[in-house]
Amino acid sequence: MHVIQAEPVSVAPRASSRGFVRDGSGRGIGYLRLSLTRNCAMRCTYCRPGFVTNAPEPDAMGVDEIEALVRHLVERHGVHKVRLTGGDPTSRADLLAIVERIAAIGGVEDLAMTTHGLTLARDAQRLRSAGLKRVNVSLDTLDAQRYERLTGVDGLPRVLEGIDAAVEAGLAPVKLNAVVVRGRNEGDLLSLVHYAAERGVGLRFIELMPMGPLAERWRERYVTAAQMRAALEPALGVWERLPQGSESATRYRVTLADKRVTTIGFITPMSCNFCAGCDRLRIAADGSVYPCLMDRPAGNVRPALRPTLDADAFDAVLRRAYTAKRPEHPHDGAAIMTHVGG
Repeated sequence: MHVIQAEPVSVAPRASSRGFVRDGSGRGIGYLRLSLTRNCAMRCTYCRPGFVTNAPEPDAMGVDEIEALVRHLVERHGVHKVRLTGGDPTSRADLLAIVERIAAIGGVEDLAMTTHGLTLARDAQRLRSAGLKRVNVSLDTLDAQRYERLTGVDGLPRVLEGIDAAVEAGLAPVKLNAVVVRGRNEGDLLSLVHYAAERGVGLRFIELMPMGPLAERWRERYVTAAQMRAALEPALGVWERLPQGSESATRYRVTLADKRVTTIGFITPMSCNFCAGCDRLRIAADGSVYPCLMDRPAGNVRPALRPTLDADAFDAVLRRAYTAKRPEHPHDGAAIMTHVGG
């Protein structure tokens, strides 16, 4: 195994002359992760507690409110990147309308979505036509039985068809997200690498975080990125470290034994956090503001959106929330992942 190291690249938030909300560490806002719903067709063992069920969401923001929220963050605060999360965004019947409205806002340079992929075979082309630029699909294993045990759904064939449909539709780059859980799927890493290489898609392995159903068993289930890489190295050739830029993942261009090349990323919130460069703002479907995925909500912008946007009231919520943002995320997550989005 041979490693080619790239020059170290510091991770820093993208500067904006328009944005004026800063936390105590000087970090601003450039990237909005907007959760559209708490609902999801899956019940992943590391994500969704058993007491959380799919239900009507009368408090979820409507299309007009979402458009007003995103437009304000883009035009007044310099947000340039938006990711739709959940739950799963595809649980919303008005998803296409939401995508169309956000895509039409000047200044949104990147509109992406994270999804379980169950409906992509049907909807990938429509989402692309509506203005979605790219998609991340959760895929923790290629073994159908393990997939069902991990997600609670016998849906692997549908997801694989959806990934192919996303590639064909041009939702590029398609990226696969695999949360690695000891005793569940840590033996599936190499097969995922080969699958990603065959399909020409990116792959990111994600460290388990101490939140959700496995929080109390986190220490026994946690696999570090270093352990993941050590498991992969004997079967792979050259690893070339890629510049990190504003990416949360540490990325490598990897050459397989058959000379195919693919990109592997490791997202390391626990073993090597990337908090210093965080420019993310998370807003839940009900308007709750999460300055950090691992922390509690710090205010709600929903009242400032009704009946129409009150810009000063909205910004006051943001300023209070960012005052509470810590230099680094707490060790134990307080939120439910399906409420705030990943």
